[in-house]
Amino acid sequence: MSNKSAVILVSGGMDSATAVYEAMEQGYEPYFLHTSYGQRTEDKEFECAKGLAEEVDAADLLHIETGHLSQIGASSLTDEEMDVADADLESDEIPTSYVPFRNANLLSMATSYAEATESEALFIGAHSEDFSGYPDCRPEFFDSFQNVIDVGTKPETQIELQAPFVEWSKTEIAERGLELGVPHDMTWSCYRDEEPACGTCDACAFRLEAFRNAGSRDPIAYAERPEFS
Repeated sequence: MSNKSAVILVSGGMDSATAVYEAMEQGYEPYFLHTSYGQRTEDKEFECAKGLAEEVDAADLLHIETGHLSQIGASSLTDEEMDVADADLESDEIPTSYVPFRNANLLSMATSYAEATESEALFIGAHSEDFSGYPDCRPEFFDSFQNVIDVGTKPETQIELQAPFVEWSKTEIAERGLELGVPHDMTWSCYRDEEPACGTCDACAFRLEAFRNAGSRDPIAYAERPEFS
């Protein structure tokens, strides 16, 4: 049993699952934090998070249900009046799937959990293709949030915020996951559907392209696999 621990934000997707294995590779005992905030695929995401927690024998799985992000709205992930757009891999626009300031909300909860469990680190699986579209996935955001952690916790609390893939592509994460033995069949990325994955939203498109580039086939089921898969 490791003598150090880390809280990991586990969405149920491949990026956070790889962050779990990365944390374990660094010798951390994993504490899972999963949030249901009204996202369309929350049941499937929680199912995947629970399965992964059992797979790695996580120290704990804290599941927080919160409705405020859904009530705030302005995201196609939480607002049923907004359609989830099909993928446009070349677009530089912030997609409709952006949940306003979501990572600050999630990291705040995770920091509370990390301080309560006396964990030395906090992991999030954000990556470079996220920050091209999501402002709260940028390296400078995580640098600034580290300062928030340092200032806003007890003087003796030391929590290192790690976003190990923040400069990585989705393909590099897929390759690292394959190297570490991440059970990708137990993960979920689709924004639109819970079974099977749609294959055409942003999350599906980036995931399918990443596996193709990594020379592997994504093991989950898709309603359709576009030409980039």
